[in-house]
Amino acid sequence: MARVTGIGGVFFKSTGDHKALAAWYQTYLGLTLEPWGGAVLRWPDDTADDKGVTVWHVAKPDTQWFAPSTAPFMINYRVDDLDGILAQLRAGGVDVLKGPDADFNGRFAWVLDPDGNKVELWEPKAPPAPTSSPT
Repeated sequence: MARVTGIGGVFFKSTGDHKALAAWYQTYLGLTLEPWGGAVLRWPDDTADDKGVTVWHVAKPDTQWFAPSTAPFMINYRVDDLDGILAQLRAGGVDVLKGPDADFNGRFAWVLDPDGNKVELWEPKAPPAPTSSPT
C-alpha cells in the first residue's frame, strides 16, 4: 500500500500582514527566509540526538492544548537551543506562555505569534532505548 512518509511542508494563512508575520519568524525563531517568502528546513541540518522525527497527531475537539489560540492547529518547531530562542523572544518583548518544561522527549516552551497562533518550541533529546521484556 502507498503511504505517507513525512511532512512535506507546513502552510498557513496569515490573518494580517503575511510579510510581517514571516519576518517575526525570521527574527525570533531564526528561520532563513528564501526569496519566495518561505523557509526550507532540511533534516540533515538538524543535529539532535533523535536524528530527526516529525510527530503527527489529531486532537480531540474539546482539547485545550492549543489555548489561548483559537486556531485549530499548533505547529511544533524543533529548536537547537531552547534557552537561546526564549532569550531572543523575551528580548523582543514576546511573552512566553509556558516553559521550559521537560519530559522524556526533551524540553518544550510555548508562545503566541503575532497572529495569535500558539507555537510549540521543542528541543529534542534521544528517546530512551526500548527495553526488552523478559521471556
